[in-house]
Amino acid sequence: MSIAENLAAVEARISAACVRAGRKRSEVTLVAVSKTFPAERVTEAIAAGVTHIGENRVQEARDKKPLVHGSARWHLIGHLQSNKAKDAVRIFDVIETVDSVELAQKVAACDVLLQVNIGDEPQKSGIAPADVESVVKQIHSIGGIRLVGLMAIPPIGDSRPYFRRLRQLRDQVGLQHLSMGMSEDFEAAIEEGSTMVRIGRAIFGPRG
Repeated sequence: MSIAENLAAVEARISAACVRAGRKRSEVTLVAVSKTFPAERVTEAIAAGVTHIGENRVQEARDKKPLVHGSARWHLIGHLQSNKAKDAVRIFDVIETVDSVELAQKVAACDVLLQVNIGDEPQKSGIAPADVESVVKQIHSIGGIRLVGLMAIPPIGDSRPYFRRLRQLRDQVGLQHLSMGMSEDFEAAIEEGSTMVRIGRAIFGPRG
């Protein structure tokens, strides 16, 4: 299937999940994750209607973005090292993986989401759920910062309890967005309140 056909199928699933949850389709942003796919595939996705592109690596996006035709907002959804923060601010519109106050200070020019290690997994980045409230307060004190939401990658398996927990945390700190849900679980994420779903394989196909 073409990217346009895949996108139409994903859109139908997003719309159906919104109906089940009693939500409007406009409440959910689709971020098409293009990591490892070439610029021409990203151009194809934008031509098919994608308006948000997600990339995992600063260097890959830096090389790819100038070759992409069409307009989209670019999201960094992979771990950001402090020494690449300056490049990230230049390349991306949204940085979803801020995991410290220090990093937030370096990317204050972008919209940022705070990454939460919602499953307390040692191999994953993100702050502990117990620290969300205090870190959000500290980030809000940074001049010019636009902290717009929380992001998480739940443990493999049943994601719903983690999605619910992230929503509770988001509500506690009064932020707008919840970035949660990928190709295998985005419908459940939408039903649990996600406002941004990060979908790669279901749009671009399997990676080589």
